[in-house]
Amino acid sequence: MRRLPILFVVLAVPALAQPVQRQGTTPEQMLRQVNRDSPEDEELAQIRIAEQHPLGTLENPIRVGGPEGEHAYLGRLRCPDGSVPHIGARGEGGVGGFGTVTGAYPVRCAGAETRLVFDMYHEEHAEDRAPAGFTLSR
Repeated sequence: MRRLPILFVVLAVPALAQPVQRQGTTPEQMLRQVNRDSPEDEELAQIRIAEQHPLGTLENPIRVGGPEGEHAYLGRLRCPDGSVPHIGARGEGGVGGFGTVTGAYPVRCAGAETRLVFDMYHEEHAEDRAPAGFTLSR
């Protein structure tokens, strides 16, 4: 079998590297057109979309700050009867509603098991709501 050399051709096209600017449009105006929403506005929009789904699902993961936030939240979680749930080992949850990789825990109360999904990339957020059927202790 004969191997053929691979050739890479690099074409310099300076015109394509230049930003396109409409006549009378400043660079600042162009940036505002591209980035209409601030990061805060974008996050609020993501939260509004996520909140259309049950808390603790892949579409609306529980937002916490790091592994410590997950553990603190799970430590406050209570079953419908007020008992402490049995928490299984953390597993991968997939890409969640906020576009980040999530973690998931199996949670068992009185023989019924559910899966709670967490997004630990929200250092600034301390979730104070419980998923349906659960409560949080103080």
